[in-house]
Amino acid sequence: MLVAGTVLTAGGAYAQPSPTPGGHSAGQGEDDNSQGDQGDQGSQGDQGGKQGDHGKGKPRTGESPSAGPSRRAEPPAATPGGSGSPLAHPLPATGAVLATAENGPEAAVPTAQGLQQALAPALADKNLGTVTIAVADAAGGQLLYGSGENTAATPASTTKLATTVAALSLIPGDARLTTRVVRGADPGTVTLVGGGDPTLTALPVDQVQIGGQPANADTAPASLEALARQTAAALRAAGTTTVKLDYDLSMYAGNPAHRTNPDNHNIALVVPLMVDEAKVDPKSREEAPERVADPAGAAAEAFAKLLAAQGVTVEGRAKPAAAPAAADAPVLGKVDSPTIARLVERALTTSDNQLAEAIARQVALAVHQPGSFEGAATAVTQELAKLGVPMAGVVLNDGSGLHSGNAIPPAVLVRLLALAASEQHPTLRPVLTGLPVAGFTGTLDKRYGSGSGAADAAGLIRAKTGTLSNVNTLAGTVVDADGRLLAFAVMTRTSAPADTARAAMDRIAAHLAACGCH
Repeated sequence: MLVAGTVLTAGGAYAQPSPTPGGHSAGQGEDDNSQGDQGDQGSQGDQGGKQGDHGKGKPRTGESPSAGPSRRAEPPAATPGGSGSPLAHPLPATGAVLATAENGPEAAVPTAQGLQQALAPALADKNLGTVTIAVADAAGGQLLYGSGENTAATPASTTKLATTVAALSLIPGDARLTTRVVRGADPGTVTLVGGGDPTLTALPVDQVQIGGQPANADTAPASLEALARQTAAALRAAGTTTVKLDYDLSMYAGNPAHRTNPDNHNIALVVPLMVDEAKVDPKSREEAPERVADPAGAAAEAFAKLLAAQGVTVEGRAKPAAAPAAADAPVLGKVDSPTIARLVERALTTSDNQLAEAIARQVALAVHQPGSFEGAATAVTQELAKLGVPMAGVVLNDGSGLHSGNAIPPAVLVRLLALAASEQHPTLRPVLTGLPVAGFTGTLDKRYGSGSGAADAAGLIRAKTGTLSNVNTLAGTVVDADGRLLAFAVMTRTSAPADTARAAMDRIAAHLAACGCH
């Protein structure tokens, strides 16, 4: 038997660190808005979780001031990802939106009274409906201001903050998901073993895009075509030109269908083997692209066609393997995904539901939980508790935030962001660098524009967005007028149109950017 597969390294805990960045083949990327929050609007039904309170803010006293980043940095000429494509405006340098408090001049911590006065007009916008908020000092995580901050609300795609913090806490940032081909027990049979890389692509290198931009050496997904070339070369060298094809999905467990998203658009079946995130059109830039009904079967058929193009005939149709592939089977070929750190950034920037669920399952496997929705939720919850995150009121049912029964308080979201900014947790930094930049990238690229009432905050805010039916969330970091880096989370439930509610939330974040709030 010959076995081809996407697998993790010894023990199945997490991916193999790769000694050579860019040692993987290019693949298809994801449009900024094709998977995440805007696609989340397709989720129907009652939104689970407690609604937040809308009442008086609870002032918190600040700690002594510490240094903060400068207000703005000179924008570079380069575009995101180094692609060279023009932007509407130049991307701000990362110093303005990423620098932690110790990297800049002394900056005062906002006071509770100052924050309350600055935010009151924006929070009174009736389009927000029921709104809860938390604001914290990113340097130390101290809560500075809140209104319903401890009341759990539906987080939508801000759930991805919990998933990615847990992932980077457990899995080395330079780990990679390796797609391999190995020789199995039955002579003449190739088994494609799923290992959890949904970004594996069947597209040619020159057709690959990530977030609407050409992929580079750090972001390019692994190539199924490259794997087929390696496999075919090994088979020909062994005198084999005809094989049978199986595929092994034993890495994951449980029901692969998302319980509150049966429409097969926001997310496909969550299985450990697929190509191009199971999109019917791998180059689609739709908000909720159509997915294939059988992601693993489609991936196996694509692999069979690529083998045939290399002169290796595949007899019959691919079928599920009768048993898992042997862990010690000889390797005939392999290709690597981008690093876990880059996958985390991609999942956050583009709000990629399929990728977020794959990352969540790596969290489960890292702590020997089943690779299922339930196992991932348990693993993420346990890891966050170990990190000191207050988990009272937190309910997780998935890793992407599509599940309407998820519940997270705003205070927990700002705690996650503060952990990612902490000197004590440098491995979590990709959670911050993966956040969309207001007015420039990802799911915030079309927000904070002229006429929004928040345009002055463009480039000063990085935030994860979230949208479900009647639910909108925004959680991220903002540099205030004194250069202090703050973490914030705004969560709403409203019958107002989604665009109207989002604009109201953006104005809240813009108020934080505009004031020193003393």
